[in-house]
Amino acid sequence: MAPPTAPGARIALVDLNRLIRDNRIAEYPSPNLALGMRPLEFGPGTSRWTWTDQPPAALNPFGLLQGGYLAMFVDELCSTAIASVLEEREWSVTAECKISYLRALKPGTIAGTAEVIRRSRSLAFLEAELRGADGRIAVRASATWAISQSQSG
Repeated sequence: MAPPTAPGARIALVDLNRLIRDNRIAEYPSPNLALGMRPLEFGPGTSRWTWTDQPPAALNPFGLLQGGYLAMFVDELCSTAIASVLEEREWSVTAECKISYLRALKPGTIAGTAEVIRRSRSLAFLEAELRGADGRIAVRASATWAISQSQSG
């Protein structure tokens, strides 16, 4: 995961990866916090978030959550799951993501989880899912992340 670029959110790569490995969710800087997305727990190769109080801009004309925002939530989940298994000077980016929208989601509490299934020197394979307020799976995703070494941190 590359350092965030939002104004005021700059943090060194080494510090960001350490923050996630140490499960310091209160210190995690993300522009998506402004949308109501909140980390609940970072674990070894895992990430658990919740998303409540979605802004009106995240809804489609039918009052349902727009798929692009759900994809952004999946990407946030995966980015923190992979960051928890990166070494001191490693960073990663999404190389590929397949998202299956199994059913529509209404505004409300959405639970999200992600897990690193396998990690090699240069790639990681992840799975994520989103559940609606009723606990049913609404979105499933699989992603591949490319891992690189940073020359500075």
